[in-house]
Amino acid sequence: MSSTSEFRGVCFAPFLQETLFPETGGFISGRFCMPVAALGNTTCCLPCPTTNWTYADGFEQRTEIANWVNLAAFILSVYLLLSFMILPVKYTRRHYLSVCVTLGVVFMELAFVVPLAAKPDQCFNEITPNDMKSSGSCAISGAFLLFGGLAVVIWVFCRALALHLQICWEVVPGDKFFYTSLAFGWLVPVIILAVMLSLTGVSFRFGDVCHINHKNALQDFWGPLLAFAALALVLQFITIGYCIHVYIRSLLHDDKTTTNSSATPTYSGSVRTMSARQAYRRVKKIVQLQWRGATIVLLIIGEVVFFSVVFVSMDNSTQVNADLLKRAAPWLTCLFESKGDKNKCLDLTSALVQPEGVVLAVLIILGLSGFWCCILFGRWSMITGWREFFSSRFQRKNEFVSADARRFSDDPRTYELLSGNNPGLNIKSPDRVLTSPLARSPYTPGQLDSKQDYFTPARAYTNPQSSFSYPQTPARTRDWDPTSSHAGPGNFNSTSYPMNKLP
Repeated sequence: MSSTSEFRGVCFAPFLQETLFPETGGFISGRFCMPVAALGNTTCCLPCPTTNWTYADGFEQRTEIANWVNLAAFILSVYLLLSFMILPVKYTRRHYLSVCVTLGVVFMELAFVVPLAAKPDQCFNEITPNDMKSSGSCAISGAFLLFGGLAVVIWVFCRALALHLQICWEVVPGDKFFYTSLAFGWLVPVIILAVMLSLTGVSFRFGDVCHINHKNALQDFWGPLLAFAALALVLQFITIGYCIHVYIRSLLHDDKTTTNSSATPTYSGSVRTMSARQAYRRVKKIVQLQWRGATIVLLIIGEVVFFSVVFVSMDNSTQVNADLLKRAAPWLTCLFESKGDKNKCLDLTSALVQPEGVVLAVLIILGLSGFWCCILFGRWSMITGWREFFSSRFQRKNEFVSADARRFSDDPRTYELLSGNNPGLNIKSPDRVLTSPLARSPYTPGQLDSKQDYFTPARAYTNPQSSFSYPQTPARTRDWDPTSSHAGPGNFNSTSYPMNKLP
């Protein structure tokens, strides 16, 4: 809101007198006010928003670049989630850890998308910024930003823990890890968000997205956020160090085996060499499958650390206290002498606020999380999956359907042609078997369809003479020539000594 002379009171331009504004709403602690001794300790305030005085013209418009970047990332993230939800696993290779990380990024992106549609007013009055109680857009965008940031960090920690267990401890996370991660990854951000909104709150600090206030922010937001980020980073570094260790050990054992190939290896050396190679192959296989998740962990943790350091330093440097007023004295004096021409005093704000480029970089980098998720979690096979998905639903299928088929019957016999103008068929009811000559005739090639006719009565099976499909009774008698063996002389014949009588 623009300042007017009626609210200036005894203060000099561009400052406004605080006592002329009742404390009825907005974020009162967000006012930039200071007592002026020359005016009898009258409190004078800078007009809202303060960033209009500490940065060059057009700063608020340039912060909207981050909103549009997040909108593009939001579209890609929604596409990724729809692919996970609709397409088969063979096209997406989805995993619940990837899905939950993407969901957290979507919540964070919604914080920048909402102001594009709502166009919120940052100020409650000429000197007071809006907060979550005086602006619904502020409450929604701030809640999305805080909840999404916490959810992303916690799920990144869960992903780093799962990868650490698989590589370093050979433990495959199962159902217990799945349900524990779901409860931990979503309940903890909800609890922390409820505590933050009740104890600290959010307000317009810079740009049209609400950020957390200064009071108790370190205890209920920045502390847990940085703690989970640090744990995830430590786990990731330990896992990477273990992979390097396994790789180097496999190389050393391979060198020893090659050098001493002429000698016979001992049993213990063979076991160590084999175990080193097996460990390397196992770790290599897991890394080939999980390198995308490991990369997203490092990228998001880097973004969180950068955002936290910059924003905490900005938050601490803009708190109105005796130290800030002392450092801001040259700048405030310049504004008073120039009668509100901020362009003449911008070079004096470098010691008070972060450079504009750093602030814009922080806002834009938050929007890059959606791009990282799409690049690392997305696959080219998803395009093939969507093409097959739409082609299977919009292309006409050329299927033969009988005009006399019984559509609404569960009886499989009704799927055949049971009536018509064919004079060769003599069918009275579906429950009767086919009695036509065509049905009774034996099958000849080209006469019937290749599908089995379930209504043709089964013909009697004639067993061939040389069939061995079942055991046969041996012959009752057998001719035997005693001269073909070492049997003694005698009158032997097949009739007097049948085979079933021999001992």
